[in-house]
Amino acid sequence: MSVPSFDDRDGLIWHDGKLVDWRDAKVHVLTHALHYASAVFEGERVYAGNVFKLREHSQRLIDSAKELGFEIPMTVEEIDAATIETVKANNIVDGYVRPIAWRGSEQMGVSAQQTKTHVAIATWPWPSYFSPEARLRGIRLAISDWRRPDPRTAPVKSKAAGLYMICTMSKHKAENEGYDDALLLDWRGQVAEATGANIFFLMNGDLHTPTPDCFLDGITRRTVIELAKKRGLKVVERKIMPEEMADATECFLTGTAAEVTPVREIGPYSFTPGDVCKALVEDYDALVGRTHDKAASARHSAA
Repeated sequence: MSVPSFDDRDGLIWHDGKLVDWRDAKVHVLTHALHYASAVFEGERVYAGNVFKLREHSQRLIDSAKELGFEIPMTVEEIDAATIETVKANNIVDGYVRPIAWRGSEQMGVSAQQTKTHVAIATWPWPSYFSPEARLRGIRLAISDWRRPDPRTAPVKSKAAGLYMICTMSKHKAENEGYDDALLLDWRGQVAEATGANIFFLMNGDLHTPTPDCFLDGITRRTVIELAKKRGLKVVERKIMPEEMADATECFLTGTAAEVTPVREIGPYSFTPGDVCKALVEDYDALVGRTHDKAASARHSAA
């Protein structure tokens, strides 16, 4: 299926205080962020016209910029309002939102004290890719050669654009080898996360997930931990070595894009999406207010 280019679409993008035509939302080729990765962003979901966990995402955008040493010239409330305005202007019911803040082109070089901070918010339709049945088949992950860096070498608590370079490289290699995604270890050789999602394992009836000390403690991650605890599941945050994946019976990813996505394979390790995966997929869908077309679900199951 052909996907329209992201620079040539109908719609409106909020850009530095006003809505502009999608095709006119441009930056200069000497924008500092393009050369030195001085940009931070968010990924958000719209369900039934409402942005899920909007306030948390807006706050994290501001916090990420501070980690990189620049200030977003907006309050959390102003970012929330601009996001809602953009979603409504584009008539988005079920979709994705991409806020981004970056250093502009006023100064070129490693030093960027004189650059202006710019903010844009884009949104487009993006319903769930799969029915619950299709999601429960599970995806396949390779184990990346690249690793999450030591917190002393990168601003790992920010959602900074530069930190996703190794994610793109890892995902491309995985896809070229027939996998859906890749698992990254950290600089110590411990399990970290997938290229754009956190990871959980079911071991002896408890959920185990890596301690987020060198990667984002995802908003969806925290949400799913709350859902698991409501079901009486014990959630253990700890360091996890790769060989421990052999002890896991179920595995799933969590993230704004991934939502709750079961995993059936990571490198040499296999898992069977079961009752826990199914329950948390359903709980998350119920929380965000998603309803499912039974006929569509049946078509996905037969595919």
